[in-house]
This record gives sequence, C-alpha cells and structure tokens, in this order.
Amino acid sequence: MTPALDRRGLLYGASAYFIWGLFPIFMAALEPAGAFEIVAWRSVSSLVVCLAIVPFVRGWARIVSVVRDRRVMARLAVASLVIAVNWGVMVYAVVTDRVAQTSLGYYINPLITVALGVVLLGERLRRLQVVAIGVAALAVAVLAVEMGGLPWISLALAFSFAIYSFVKKDVGHRVDALTGLTVETAVQLPLAIGVLAWVGVSGQATLFARGAEGLGGWHDALLLTTGTWTAGALLVFAAGARRLPLNVSGLLQYIAPTMTFALAVWYFHEPMPAGRWAGFALVWVALVIITIDSWRARSRVRDPLAAQSGAVTEPV
Repeated sequence: MTPALDRRGLLYGASAYFIWGLFPIFMAALEPAGAFEIVAWRSVSSLVVCLAIVPFVRGWARIVSVVRDRRVMARLAVASLVIAVNWGVMVYAVVTDRVAQTSLGYYINPLITVALGVVLLGERLRRLQVVAIGVAALAVAVLAVEMGGLPWISLALAFSFAIYSFVKKDVGHRVDALTGLTVETAVQLPLAIGVLAWVGVSGQATLFARGAEGLGGWHDALLLTTGTWTAGALLVFAAGARRLPLNVSGLLQYIAPTMTFALAVWYFHEPMPAGRWAGFALVWVALVIITIDSWRARSRVRDPLAAQSGAVTEPV
C-alpha cells in the first residue's frame, strides 16, 4: 500500500520553493547595488545567520567533523565556488532585466543533470530521457535563433547548478543542509571580503551610501539581511525533503522557475516574442517527458523505502 503523503513535509517543501520563486523580487529591491555587491553580502550574511543558528541545534560537532575530513572539505570547497558563480549569474540576470532566462536555466537543469550522469558517471540513458534531452536541445536552438545567440545566462545557471549537485552527491549523506551552507559560505568569506573591498575602493558600494533615512535605510537593511531568507528557505526545504518521497520533491522543484517565469512576464514585463514562447514550450514538453520517465523508473523499484530515499538538491 502506498504510504500517506506527509502534509507537513509538503507544506515545508512548497513553502521553500515559493520563497525561492520570489528571489527575483528580493534581488530587484536591492538595486542600485550591483551583482558583485549583492552576492558578496549574501554570502557574508548567510554565514552570520548560520553561525547564529548552529549553537541552538548543537551543530558544532558536525561542522568540526566535516572540516577534519579532507575529502569532504575538498568537495564542499569546489561546491562553494560553483554555487557562488551560480548566485552571481542569477543576480546579474535580475539586475539586467533578464529574469526569464533564469527561469529557463532552472527548467533545463534536470535535463543537464541527466546528461552529466552520462558523461561523468557512464550512466545509460533510457529512451524517454533521450527524447527529452533532444527536445531540450531543440528548444535551446530555437531560443538561440530568436535571441541572436546562445542563452548563456540560462546555460550557465543550469550547468553550474548541475555541477554543484554532482559535487555534493557523494557527501549528501554526511553533510546536512545547515552544516553544508555554513562551511560553503565560510569558504566564500575571503573572496566575499575581497569583492566588498574592491566595490568600496571603486566607488560602487551602495551600503550606507544614501544615509539611514527613507529608502536608503530599507536598502541597507535588505542588503544586510539577504542571508536570512537564503538560509531560512534552505532550512525549510531540508525539513520538507526529509519527509517527502523523491518523486514529490522532484515535482515541487518546478514551483520556483514557474513563479520566476510568471514574474518575468507579468511583473517585470520582459518582452516575450513568439519565438521565445516556442522555445519555452519545447522546454516544458521536455520536462513533462523527463518527469514521466522518472515516475515510471521509480515505480519499478520494489522496495518502497528505496523509492522514497534521497532528496532534490536545493536551488539558490
């Protein structure tokens, strides 16, 4: 008999992806800060929030254990650099009015992940996976023609997050969400400080640049608390992922890019010519195919606990 779906887990999971779906609005509210300043403060603020939470969940022992394991630390260091690139590209897309391209990136991410499994792990593609990747490749070609070049923002987001997921795959069972984010943002800290110093020296810093009154105060508060909604959404996601089967988590992950796409069209009013709609439509067809294949593959697993194990890696 199929086990009942955990309603609390479903609420946690959906809430996390809903928060991630609102990220473009949060990031747009940080203007006139540039992408480098936003990403640097996001990293620093996330680390501060994590360090504030760790004592309350008695997480220092887990962090020390990870730091002492050179293999795990090496993977987390690579993951931290890759996700920093991912964050940077996403923020750059938002502040340059290319929000639709971010949604496309996270739509095609599952397909890129499958392709990386073939290239890096020697996995064999099932028939529907081949069809889905082919349709996605056609979609990218259509969008490239319509845009006059490859949608590099979308591809950079998809590949960087797929690599991030691949790097963390082998350590996922040893590193919980809070420990992982703490270590990754700690690795990013020297780079973040360097970026903030460069932004300040070049005269591009916006923090405290407009005084504490009016919009300047709101801007400074938002910039300094970016880590609150970053870490908060991740912890809510982790709570949901522990309670949900993988196939449900896999469907929930489409909430964020769907919200982002809706925001791009109806909130940010980005142009969507017919060719761009056609490209997105092909991506959606590919996602339907890959989702059907995923459900069919898991339905063949005899052990229901095995079919429910694992969790979708969190988006940015």
